[in-house]
Amino acid sequence: MSSLLRNTNLQKLSSREFDVCIVGAGINGAVSAAALAAQGVDVALIDKGDFGGATSSQSSNLAWGGIKYLETWEFPLVWKLCKSRNHLVRNYPSTVKEIRFLTTIQKGFRFPPLLVFMGALLYWVMGRFATRPPLYLSRRQLAKRESHINMERVQAGVEYSDCYLHDNDTRFVFNFVRSAMDFGAIAANYVGSTGARFEAGMWTVTCRDEETGAPLQIRAKALVNACGPKVDSYNQLNQQTTQHHHLFSKGVHLIVDRITEHRHIMAFFASDGRLFFVIPMGPKTCIGTTDTQVSSPEVGVSDADRHFILDNANKLLKLATPLTAADIIAERCGVRPLAVAGGNQTADWVALSRKHAIDTDFATRQLSIFGGKLTDCLNVGNEVAELIEKMGIRRPYPGHKWYGEPDASVRAEFLHQARLMDLDSLTGADAVENLSDRLWRRYGATAFEMLESIRENPRNAQRMIEHTEYLRCEIDHIRRREMITRLEDFLRRRSKISLVVPHAKLLNATGLTEACEALFGVSAAAQLADYVADHMTEHMADPMAEHAADLLGP
Repeated sequence: MSSLLRNTNLQKLSSREFDVCIVGAGINGAVSAAALAAQGVDVALIDKGDFGGATSSQSSNLAWGGIKYLETWEFPLVWKLCKSRNHLVRNYPSTVKEIRFLTTIQKGFRFPPLLVFMGALLYWVMGRFATRPPLYLSRRQLAKRESHINMERVQAGVEYSDCYLHDNDTRFVFNFVRSAMDFGAIAANYVGSTGARFEAGMWTVTCRDEETGAPLQIRAKALVNACGPKVDSYNQLNQQTTQHHHLFSKGVHLIVDRITEHRHIMAFFASDGRLFFVIPMGPKTCIGTTDTQVSSPEVGVSDADRHFILDNANKLLKLATPLTAADIIAERCGVRPLAVAGGNQTADWVALSRKHAIDTDFATRQLSIFGGKLTDCLNVGNEVAELIEKMGIRRPYPGHKWYGEPDASVRAEFLHQARLMDLDSLTGADAVENLSDRLWRRYGATAFEMLESIRENPRNAQRMIEHTEYLRCEIDHIRRREMITRLEDFLRRRSKISLVVPHAKLLNATGLTEACEALFGVSAAAQLADYVADHMTEHMADPMAEHAADLLGP
């Protein structure tokens, strides 16, 4: 059973003409839809998979100003990214937060520690002094800051600030999709486009419902290709030529049990000279990343990727016992689409930045978005909206602000109502933040509905799934508003449950079946069976995976 919201939107997609059809609902497509819809443009948004389900769900969860681009002298890009990062923090103070980085400089590194510190100082200046200033750390000071750093070959260290997403990256992306729908956009996940043609001033986008196989067509005046790593292949399908194309870099992260209690990121230079992070992720730790050139966006985690990350972690960290493959709770693997101009296929991909480019065909009113990253997403939305208007499509409300959290007074009112209910007394001892802060960050002003639900029935404030933090009222809210089509949508993308709860423990968790029933009704058993089948291969060593059928009931 697909969500009621999705079924309704599928009918609307093929029943009327739109101003703009956006193909691809990663970060670029999501912000494009939110910007256009908020300013009065009639938008259709589709994705072959789930919203934010590809590259936008495989990042390091960092919203950073691009400190590594100082080494390649891309000062204008760093200046722009720092400005974009600061803009995100101001507009999403509950979601995008400052965090300290501890960077170790090993003996024999290509730059002396003092020069690295000077780079961090320049980065702080280019960041408009919006964060805490950097610090130069001696070996002794660094060891005192973090006991889990292997100090054997360390010369010194640098502490500086950047920003990160408190929740997972896909949650951030989906909130733009939800915002677009609130402004009238018609969006649907699991709708793949099999091609598009421009005739008589209109685009006809042929589509397929990936859940049922049913065909449908979307008609629109303009087409935005926001297919992320698959922008090139979709343009080839539609016989569109562009100035830019993509090269691909594969990035892999591994999630393991929490390594340190400190809420900072440890940054090292791995054996290949690239940045290597140890990032807090709630009750767990995310380590990586790899940086491997690949020829296709279809990628997976290899044994070589695992060995690279585990070997570097064991070398750079001081652990009671070395990390092994058995310690891996979950894996993240995606490609970084790197924009390249012209027909160059031999660019120095290691030096390429994540800056975006937008190619336009004004004759057919078509846009293609290349590259990009979470930090710069608001600029992408604004640029797309302006270009669409230049193509002759009217924006009735061009000055309307389409991004950001609700006004601070609204947040203050929510927190006041939560205090009157003593809501934060329900926060578990293992929580890293108050329940009221978490609900506000994830759901914004719609979290008032959850307070009302709890007032009506205190049982709705109970956790539904063991080993997770999700309340009954949250599950109901997600069912109604977040277009959960498959169980993976909830466990991996609207939440990060499957990233931080081991597979066997999750399948055996009290309340998982009840949550499936709340989300999918009569289709709950089938959804759980599909989820288990999809993950059987990667978790064959789990006893629970071998006996997963026992969980499904009669």
